Amino acid sequence: MHAINQYQDFFIIYLENHLSSKEPKNLYEPISYILGLGGKRIRPVLTLMTTEVFNVDYKKALPAAMAIEVFHNFSLVHDDIMDDAPLRRGHQTVHEKWDVNSGILSGDAMLILAYQYFEQYEPKTFMQLAKLFSKTALEVCEGQQWDVDFETRDDVTIPEYLKMIEYKTAVLVAAAMKMGAIIAETSEENADLIYDFGLNLGLAFQLQDDYLDAFGDPKTFGKQVGGDIIENKKTYLYLKAMSFSSKDEASQLMQVFADRLDDNADKIHKVKNIFNKSGAAKATQQAIKEYTNKAFATLERMNIEEDKKSILKAFGENLMSRKV
Repeated sequence: MHAINQYQDFFIIYLENHLSSKEPKNLYEPISYILGLGGKRIRPVLTLMTTEVFNVDYKKALPAAMAIEVFHNFSLVHDDIMDDAPLRRGHQTVHEKWDVNSGILSGDAMLILAYQYFEQYEPKTFMQLAKLFSKTALEVCEGQQWDVDFETRDDVTIPEYLKMIEYKTAVLVAAAMKMGAIIAETSEENADLIYDFGLNLGLAFQLQDDYLDAFGDPKTFGKQVGGDIIENKKTYLYLKAMSFSSKDEASQLMQVFADRLDDNADKIHKVKNIFNKSGAAKATQQAIKEYTNKAFATLERMNIEEDKKSILKAFGENLMSRKV
């Protein structure tokens, strides 16, 4: 096993060697741009790490890790267009730097490129990886549609929201880990358990992202702080605030969200105050801990060495203490 930063380095070297400079430039340059912006590389790192958790060299998992990272960034390019987001990882989004049409087409190409990386595996492994990937990719699209739908609904429930973030975010984390298990040819039970570990960790990760969107430091977060509030997204924070608030307070929160204020800073400030006053901020932090602990519980049922369990647990702990 290697340290997390080593897996990141291994993957970045592989990524840099596979960035395309083909023609037409306006198709491939946006792809290289978004892939080169950095980010935490959590999903490909998990694929590499999981492969070695099951005692197979990480190098065998590099193509699958690349597929996961290309697909993840494809979804970000299209999400940014849908959200009209100006920044991604502290830099211009693809559609801002080029244009919306380039963003759409380059994103489409990335989805196809992701599948091509699985072609480097033997037929049996390819079939398993492609089947999991297709299921996951469709779930991500379903999650994104729910996310869009929730913006104009006033009756979103917490279970609905959790299902949305499970599909939009957590399933890709879970699939990244299960791909490592598939490549390592471990038992079906182990593969399913590592998927469950990734799913719960992914839910905790997204709730942490929701929390940081409201309360993160703009210097380290990399995205526009308060973006979810500006976009009227019914996040876990919002839904908890609604459930904890009095009728008058809930009405006030709904009114602030409904208003299209000229001063977004004022809107963000008002909503954050309600999140804190209602107890929603603390409840969200508690939910993050609960899903993280649920992920750790699956490790106890996994047939791997104790030191491997400790490595996975340490990764989860570090992920939940992040500021970006």
